[in-house]
Amino acid sequence: MDFSLIVLVVIVAALAFDFTNGFHDTANAMATSIATGALKPRVAVAISAVLNLVGAFLSIEVAKTISGGIVDDTKVTPVVIFAGLVGAIVWNLVTWLVGLPSSSSHALFGGLIGATWIASGADAVHFAKVVEKVLIPAVASPVVAGIVAIVGTFLVYRITAKARQDVVGKSFKTGQVLSASLVSLAHGTNDAQKTMGVITLALIAGGSLAPGSSPPVWVILASGTAIALGTYFGGWRIIQTMGKKLTEIQTPQGFAAETSSAAVILASSHLGFALSTTHVTSGGIIGSGLGRKLAEVRWGVAGKMVIAWALTLPAAAIVGAVAAAVSTRGSWGTVLVGGVGVLLALGIWLASRRNPVTPSTVNNEPEAAEAAPAAA
Repeated sequence: MDFSLIVLVVIVAALAFDFTNGFHDTANAMATSIATGALKPRVAVAISAVLNLVGAFLSIEVAKTISGGIVDDTKVTPVVIFAGLVGAIVWNLVTWLVGLPSSSSHALFGGLIGATWIASGADAVHFAKVVEKVLIPAVASPVVAGIVAIVGTFLVYRITAKARQDVVGKSFKTGQVLSASLVSLAHGTNDAQKTMGVITLALIAGGSLAPGSSPPVWVILASGTAIALGTYFGGWRIIQTMGKKLTEIQTPQGFAAETSSAAVILASSHLGFALSTTHVTSGGIIGSGLGRKLAEVRWGVAGKMVIAWALTLPAAAIVGAVAAAVSTRGSWGTVLVGGVGVLLALGIWLASRRNPVTPSTVNNEPEAAEAAPAAA
């Protein structure tokens, strides 16, 4: 299989996005387990990384949605896909810096849509598919996960009301290890496929694969490995937001939130819906707070998250469109966009070092974590 230089660049950029997706979304699987003490932070991200890799091999339905559903694969080029990836990576890094659990998936969709629209026209974007496979699940999935978590949390506390609380806590800590592992497996099944779809789309656009092809095995393995590595590095800022800032989480709540999230994610992956695991798990955590009597849901934090969700797709689309407008002017444009993207990533990383959140401070209250001295 022969690759052009630009296709290789796209593959590298796609795997870089996959890596950011991993550390951006580690919180989806492990934030509640880390917050309740069911798992130590480093152990949690290691388990999540392994299961993300395993999950990447369970399905390719979402990958097919990306490679042949969102945009017309006959009207995009590898340069356009590269521009879309730049838009997604930049948004992922910005929201990670401020600790907001926005959707890596929607950042990817927005970047691709914006880049494709500018380069090939509006008819190259399948807007009906975007509504069916992206926007409707984006609205419905957190609501469904939240309702399931409310019911599950209420029932758990009702059933265990007369049991010894120390026994309940210990039992549900064990249950959380299993439920968090299931979310990690589901995350790999859903999110790693998005990078598989992008790489497959680039191979089709570059003439290395026929239109409608499924992801080759090496693409599945590379995508699963990249998201697993990103997961292992841990997005501690976002883990802190989801584990500490949304609601006070007890072990029964964490179990209910994780179980409801895993069920929704796995069902959607089977149907080929490229939903946001961030939306689902956030909905599950909020639902678990509503389902426990006297639990406090911090609606101010939830409101900021919803605003970030609403902005993700259009913001990434704008960056992707600008990147495409420059990249498509020639090789110099592609090099310029890549260089600016690297400098932005470096600047964001340096900014994050001013107030780091580490495995040792992730369970502190946010103010305490921000006051901690710089570490790793």
